[in-house]
Amino acid sequence: MAELKLEVVQIERPDDFKLNLILGMSHFIKTVEDIHEAIANVNPSIKFGLAFCEASGDKLIRTTGTDKKMIELAVKNAKKIQAGHCFVLFINGTFPINIMHSLRNVPELVNIFCATANPVQVIVAETSQGRGILGVIDGENKGDVETDKDIKARKELIRALGYKVK
Repeated sequence: MAELKLEVVQIERPDDFKLNLILGMSHFIKTVEDIHEAIANVNPSIKFGLAFCEASGDKLIRTTGTDKKMIELAVKNAKKIQAGHCFVLFINGTFPINIMHSLRNVPELVNIFCATANPVQVIVAETSQGRGILGVIDGENKGDVETDKDIKARKELIRALGYKVK
């Protein structure tokens, strides 16, 4: 019987500015170029860093992006996760919602575990064959239900960000 080990990997990001993280799974080496093109086609001025963990062949962490520090941060986190065919994408200057449709149209993209600016923990399983992502812990929850005041504030924020008309 194969042995199974579980690990919780905390995604690291700097405290001095807020980055959004998109963590996903893909299946082919051209993922790196296709994700880059998908983001650039939405807006070529988006700053981002991408690291993709190959699961076969050279088994390298493939990278791309428009911001050296964000690429380095994506690589640092990909090394911690070390799950085959996962990708770590940090973006700045836009919200994930603005690029998700384009990402979902990348043919080799299999799954997106999260798209968030919250603290993230990745639940990783390891066997003798390798490592895989079981899921994520995205942010925190205290279990309170929104009040009428909270509903009003939520609607105002969404409209202020330009996602709904007044």
